[in-house]
Amino acid sequence: MLARRHQVALALTALLAAAAACQAEDHQRTEPGRPAPSAARGFTLVASGDVLPHTSVVDRARFDAGGVGYDFRPMLEGVKPFVSRADLALCHLAAVYGANGDYTGYPVIKAPPEIAEALAATGYDGCSTASPHSLDDGAAGVQRTLDVLDGAGVRHAGTARTEAEANSVTLLRAGPAKVAHLAYTYDTNGYLLPQGAPWTVNLVDENRILADAKAARKAGADVVVVSVHGGAGWQDAPDERRLALARTLTASRTDGRPDVDLVLGAGAHVPQAYEKVNGVWVVYGLGDQIAGETVNLQGVRDPRGSQSTVARFTFAPPARPGGRWEVRKAEFVPQMFDLDAGRVVDLGKALAQGAGVAGVRDRIRDVVLSRGAAKEGLVMGD
Repeated sequence: MLARRHQVALALTALLAAAAACQAEDHQRTEPGRPAPSAARGFTLVASGDVLPHTSVVDRARFDAGGVGYDFRPMLEGVKPFVSRADLALCHLAAVYGANGDYTGYPVIKAPPEIAEALAATGYDGCSTASPHSLDDGAAGVQRTLDVLDGAGVRHAGTARTEAEANSVTLLRAGPAKVAHLAYTYDTNGYLLPQGAPWTVNLVDENRILADAKAARKAGADVVVVSVHGGAGWQDAPDERRLALARTLTASRTDGRPDVDLVLGAGAHVPQAYEKVNGVWVVYGLGDQIAGETVNLQGVRDPRGSQSTVARFTFAPPARPGGRWEVRKAEFVPQMFDLDAGRVVDLGKALAQGAGVAGVRDRIRDVVLSRGAAKEGLVMGD
């Protein structure tokens, strides 16, 4: 009954969602170097991994702000040129914002809200917010986080303040196209969904995701992107649960057209493979873009927790009206978070500057290509 009510509500709000997307388009940020929309061209979509502000990350932002407030912008400066030039840039915020200076790191993460300003300044247009930490400060944390993101002009998907918001579709403008961003998490670290508000956090359910994807298409989405947080962590290879979900989501078709056009994985804490499944690109794990020093499941400090990739997919317009937008170029850029400097580092540029990171770059490349993505055209970008 709940699933039926959810699908009905999605259908009723589809028209409103499309109208909201058109209004949002009028307020779309224009970053330096970002081309103007054109009906004749395609678009580029950039996606990056977990923003996971452990205590050491928050302390660094305090230092970068001169001891007054928090400034996360310098951390992301290294990725800004890449992100800001994309038609659409998506991040994954794996935390909620705290209030009145009550900021804590792992295991209960309540981050300074200044992160939202940094994400906006870097060029991110939207973030997935469904993660195991979504309920670290209850419903109030969700409310506060989405309010702050709204204030910074960063769209969001995966958590909601109201049932109407949960049943709406997050539509974003990407050049000439409308992109729906859907987001889900496998769990909430044992926290129960708020009583009377089970819609607060989107949980992974294959049928629910596909119903949402179909509703997004009816709401006017040219491209449907699904972000998923979960699966076994600290594994270079995706687990069977993640593989099975990817097969199911990419196999679904309506009138011969995929219901899901791109799947983005988060939460593994390490970079994982990219793969084309049923003709649809899947990123099993982007890794942690920003995180403090972490330990793996064996309790050992693991440098892979500071490694990630940024994905860039260039979509070509359909050959006929109502046809499929297809990826004509797929790229990944290896990155790492320098724990000492508190900065995201583009490993390609670091190599050009003589930094000794070739081994890290090569390891990330080998993992990303481990499921045959090179044969499908995936290349390492710059």
